[in-house]
Amino acid sequence: MKQTFGKNERLCNLRIIGRLFKKGSPEVQTFYLYPFRVLYIYAPEAPPPLPQVLFSISKRNFKKAVDRNLIRRRCRETYRLHKSALVALPAETRPSYIAFLYLAKEITSYDVIETAMKQSLKKLEKLPPAFLKEQSNS
Repeated sequence: MKQTFGKNERLCNLRIIGRLFKKGSPEVQTFYLYPFRVLYIYAPEAPPPLPQVLFSISKRNFKKAVDRNLIRRRCRETYRLHKSALVALPAETRPSYIAFLYLAKEITSYDVIETAMKQSLKKLEKLPPAFLKEQSNS
């Protein structure tokens, strides 16, 4: 598999971003793993060929765009290098849309971000989709 991060992997659709950040929505699952809070949605009806990803760094915590861009570049690079296991999953069982929110108040090193990204992706691989949980409970 090519280790690229192309336009088709970026989450740009405002409607889907709105669904991801809608408070109290039952379709959005989330977990926290320092320095990230991860939000994700499964789209069993029409999943994209690759998971679409969004990286968000707070302007409140990092006033300078240079700092936000540095963190965003580090996050994108670690995702690009370690996404292969997530992409290898069948489209129905992997999250279709993922948002990584960077919550730390300081710029962390690449090693910390890489470790957290690896753990986050591993957790996303293992979590069963919400619609499968509902079917098994019925």
